[in-house]
Amino acid sequence: MSIKFVVIGVVLITIGIILGAFGAHGLKTQLINFPEKIESFETGVRYQMYSGFTFLIIGLNANKLNFSLKSIFILWILGVLLFSGSIYFLSIEPIFKVSLSFLGPITPIGGGLLISGWIVFLIRLLQNNN
Repeated sequence: MSIKFVVIGVVLITIGIILGAFGAHGLKTQLINFPEKIESFETGVRYQMYSGFTFLIIGLNANKLNFSLKSIFILWILGVLLFSGSIYFLSIEPIFKVSLSFLGPITPIGGGLLISGWIVFLIRLLQNNN
């Protein structure tokens, strides 16, 4: 078991549940004229939850893997923070009536980091399964 992965997974899931509830109850009234912003916010929550479950599963099974998870951990944690985090802030733009469009390019960078983490994980799995 990798306690670091498990703890991060639990934290991401817990925050995801909190943000999901906030989005469903608090933001819907604030963003009633911006349904696309609510959808985006929900996407951020969904990917954060997927990442949380990934960290939890990998963390609980880390002793079965014969390779270092350090680079994968870094790629995934940065990926979820940049991907979901930028979506959260872009979704609440109308509430603060301030442009956060500069965060737009951050979202695909975060997505790219998440994908890169999965590719590294796959390569390591294949290399160590021979």
